Amino acid sequence: MGWRTRCDRTELTLDLFGRIWNRPLAARVSRDIEIATKLQEKQRQMHEHRSAGNAPTPDGFHFVFPGLRRLVRHKPSRNIVRRGRNAWRTGVADEAAFLIDGAAYFSALDEALKQAQREIWIIGWDFNPDIRLRPDVSTETLGERLLSLVHVLPQLRVRILVWGMGPIYSGKSLRLFGQSAISAHPQISLTFDFKHPLRACHHQKLVSIDGSVAFMGGIDLTARRWDEPDHRIANPLRLSPDGTPYPPVHDVQCLVSGEAARMIRDVARRRWHRTTGESVSSEIGAMTIRQTLVADMVQAPAAIALTEPGLIGKRGRYEARRLTRDAIAAAKQHIYVETQYLASAGVGRALARRLKEPEGPEVAVIVTKTSHGLIEKFAMGNNRDRLIGRLKRADRFDRLKVMYAVTSDDNGSEQEIIIHSKLIIIDDRFVRVGSSNLNNRSEGLDTECDLALEADCPAHQEAITTLRHRLIAEHLGVSPAEVCDVERSRSMLGAIAALNTRERGLREFEVDPDRGETGLLLWSALVDPRRPYWPLQKLRLRLGRFFAAFI
Repeated sequence: MGWRTRCDRTELTLDLFGRIWNRPLAARVSRDIEIATKLQEKQRQMHEHRSAGNAPTPDGFHFVFPGLRRLVRHKPSRNIVRRGRNAWRTGVADEAAFLIDGAAYFSALDEALKQAQREIWIIGWDFNPDIRLRPDVSTETLGERLLSLVHVLPQLRVRILVWGMGPIYSGKSLRLFGQSAISAHPQISLTFDFKHPLRACHHQKLVSIDGSVAFMGGIDLTARRWDEPDHRIANPLRLSPDGTPYPPVHDVQCLVSGEAARMIRDVARRRWHRTTGESVSSEIGAMTIRQTLVADMVQAPAAIALTEPGLIGKRGRYEARRLTRDAIAAAKQHIYVETQYLASAGVGRALARRLKEPEGPEVAVIVTKTSHGLIEKFAMGNNRDRLIGRLKRADRFDRLKVMYAVTSDDNGSEQEIIIHSKLIIIDDRFVRVGSSNLNNRSEGLDTECDLALEADCPAHQEAITTLRHRLIAEHLGVSPAEVCDVERSRSMLGAIAALNTRERGLREFEVDPDRGETGLLLWSALVDPRRPYWPLQKLRLRLGRFFAAFI
């Protein structure tokens, strides 16, 4: 039996399993009635709230998106998410809100932390207790916030899991490994994860609070992540804990509640058990965290996709890689991408195939231009440029733009905005937010976690459209309404071109597709590998146990 036949049979088996897993029609109808009831109650509460003189302001924290209407079920195109193939778990997000940039995320997180009663999970590539969540209104640090919570709540347990090399890579050296008020507190467990293949890292970025709400996206609770949407070149609040200013940075996080939040809690529990051996009960009493944010999506189908490299004797998980490929293949109108890196050979092939189609989708990719460090410049930077050249060669119908974002000051000085987000939007019916970059290591070497939300009604599609318009508007220095108005008579790329006339805007990568190589550098697999170095795996595990014994 050929490998392709085996793959086809495997996919058919997984698809059949997914169909069997789905609930019968009667259960779906019952769920629709329950959803309609919840929506009516939500709309009533919103109406009462606004009638009382609490009309929402147009800032990043209380921005209301219209269309919380789901009383008539909409039958979209074939779903992209398929449990068992590109999703680890599927469920429903009672409410979901998109938090654009670190200021919005940190403010919402601070509000949620204040209401924590039983448990807080913080899982990340790095962790810095000295950052300030709301530097515009308070000097309190994250560490001080956590200590104040456990001081007044003896039942509260805080678990923090950090990649073992994260503090070193982020510049804190060995300081976080030493004794501190955070690590010494009996209600706080600070653990470093060394259980990875050689050169791999723990890259998930999530927070779970009382199983009620959860945050997932591209933002770690560490330095150099906070910024406001205006991305001013000179922002006196954009400082590292040591007082050093850093460049403008753009990112996206998602807040979810309900079943989706419990799935994210299970990701944290699972990762904690694998690292520490401690099993935390899946059962948690019903708790409710109230947010002043008004949800962008209500009762939205949600999925979690994981990437876990295979260890010796353990199989890996690669749903996130399949989810990205399946999403690209399903696009009919447009593909909007924000990514820190663009160096995945597989993603390059998938996009190139779509660009060669006469009636394929438009593709807009916003990526970081500047590479930091010698290895990153030669590997990620060169491979990005080669991949862009390959995509431009495939772009026979002028449907591709690969760009980077810039801002400017009053003197006309231009500054690049670091794109740290990991986001994909497909046809305004699917959005993926998480930790996975579009590079090789995020597909099979690092530990990743992504959240997918898929529209199954016009209100959901409207919310995802609004998200895309907000992102484009921020990069172009215009309002979402302007993007919406221009796009009515133009395509997505046409609207970007028409509005991209200011000093703050998007700049296209100048890569000549007719010159130079378009294949990825052969030796770059040493820096950006897609899978673990199996011959050195045992040595890596032994070294990990050795270092863990001294921490």
